[in-house]
Amino acid sequence: MIELKVAGMSCQHCVRAVKDALEAAPGGARVERVELDSGRVLIEGEVDPQALLEAVKEAGYGAQIRSE
Repeated sequence: MIELKVAGMSCQHCVRAVKDALEAAPGGARVERVELDSGRVLIEGEVDPQALLEAVKEAGYGAQIRSE
């Protein structure tokens, strides 16, 4: 499981945009949870963490890896 900290989410639309971007990233990530209040995102699958960060960035948000 990979945990990201995503910055800049302020509404449910943001949550959906981040989830869609991550699930469209190469490698078939499955988003377990996106927490709006904390910015915590849990992802399952064997996905390149850098691809996930790039997908979030392209969606207009900042992110950093919390754990792999």
